Amino acid sequence: MSELRFDDRVAVITGAGRGLGRAYALLLASKGAKVVVNDPGVSMKGDGVDAGPAEEVVQEIKAAGGEAVANTDSVATPEGGQAMIDTALSNYGRVDILIHNAGIVRRATLDEMSIDDFEDVLDVHLRGGFHVVRAAYPHMKKAGYGRIVMTGSINGLYGNAGAANYSVAKAGLQGLSNVAAIEGEEFGIKSNVILPAAVTRMSEGVDTSAFPPMDPNQVAPAVGWLAHESCSVTGEMLISAAGRVARAYSVETPGVYQPTWTVEQISEQMENIRNADETQVFDPVPLGHIDHLKFSFAMASKK
Repeated sequence: MSELRFDDRVAVITGAGRGLGRAYALLLASKGAKVVVNDPGVSMKGDGVDAGPAEEVVQEIKAAGGEAVANTDSVATPEGGQAMIDTALSNYGRVDILIHNAGIVRRATLDEMSIDDFEDVLDVHLRGGFHVVRAAYPHMKKAGYGRIVMTGSINGLYGNAGAANYSVAKAGLQGLSNVAAIEGEEFGIKSNVILPAAVTRMSEGVDTSAFPPMDPNQVAPAVGWLAHESCSVTGEMLISAAGRVARAYSVETPGVYQPTWTVEQISEQMENIRNADETQVFDPVPLGHIDHLKFSFAMASKK
């Protein structure tokens, strides 16, 4: 198989100064992409500002013969999201790839989490995703091409104690990506979600001594494929963890149809309602929500 390259493509990567984002930036640049390395250099909790991390990655890319420019705006505001897309346009004249990787962590249990800690995490992860997608989408639409990669998490699928803010934000990004995939299909725009696992700054406070190798470079190839023009999927989620790459998706049981229900009947039928022998998968693209309705309506019509 010939090498999959990104020559003449322009990529904007948020949170690219360290960890996973840095690995993505270095990989795409090594394969010919021009990269906007976005990172305001904040702490893992979102405090402070430091232009160093973004600039260091840019210099690393340039030293290897690649092209890159630093951007230190925050995804947490609409202005910041627009500014980093404008950086791509002013320096390279286009934006082909958007990888939203920026994130912060503020752990607390439900009964102790402050409103600020909840909102600030959503600002960076979820609203930040919207801010950059909203800014990039019109340019991708006009060009008839785009690749969007949102960073989800298994916490968004399954939840995690002490991470309500993070889990909610990651679950929301799945919905955002699906909408971008549905609306972007006719314009050559594909949008997918990566659910990565790697030992980075975000792992601080977690005992990783028994973990297998989990380097950001193990995740980068999956993100690279989702960002490549040959990517054949949209509206999907890929897991990349400790060398394992897998697809994650939503399923439904066939369920049980009755024209009317009582609480007692729900209780009596719960085993059949939950029976997963013949699960149904409704892919978001082209119209998974319509397929879901058609399936439900068909059960009613058969009765």
